[in-house]
Amino acid sequence: MSSFDQLNQGYQNFRTGAYSQDAEAYRALGETGQAPHTIVISCCDSRVNPTVIFDAAPGELFIVRSVANLVPPADPDGHHHGTDAALEFGVTGLNIPNIMVLGHAKCGGISAFLGSFDEKENDPSYVGSWVSILDGVDKESFCPDDDTPQDEQQRNLEQVAVKRSLENLMSFDFVAERVAAGTLTLHGAYFDIAKGEVHYLDQETGKFAAL
Repeated sequence: MSSFDQLNQGYQNFRTGAYSQDAEAYRALGETGQAPHTIVISCCDSRVNPTVIFDAAPGELFIVRSVANLVPPADPDGHHHGTDAALEFGVTGLNIPNIMVLGHAKCGGISAFLGSFDEKENDPSYVGSWVSILDGVDKESFCPDDDTPQDEQQRNLEQVAVKRSLENLMSFDFVAERVAAGTLTLHGAYFDIAKGEVHYLDQETGKFAAL
């Protein structure tokens, strides 16, 4: 079966299954618009599907995908900013009251950054430029000593990336103002793909714990 045939079969299954069972809900969403309760900033990784992980119905999650689930710091330079535009629309246009940054295990973007961490020259690729959002992270935050195994460094840095994105979110005035007013709450989480576990960030302690 070709890739398109797989997509077509999946669509047919959707039409006779999920859509058929919830046709009225889809019609209402199509006619009245969306009112999600949470913005989920997730990696582009095909193994990480926030709708499935949180068993969410259509219209409940506003999902923003970016490599390594990174959020850049605010930079209104007039250039194209896809992630920023999505966040702005979700927060100011839809008044969504929650933002969750969802990191994950075995992230390719984090692996790319980790692999070039000690190199003097920056990676000129698009991915290299994007993950440079992590520039300046303290090596001890993901590699506390020389004996730290590579897979542990990777996991630690994946979680550091969640924290960096939360910090960068607060550089946007429309986020900071709503957080200060109590109308917007920021959350951090981490998905262990192999175990199917979500670990939630306690922002006071900086530690992740399984839900």
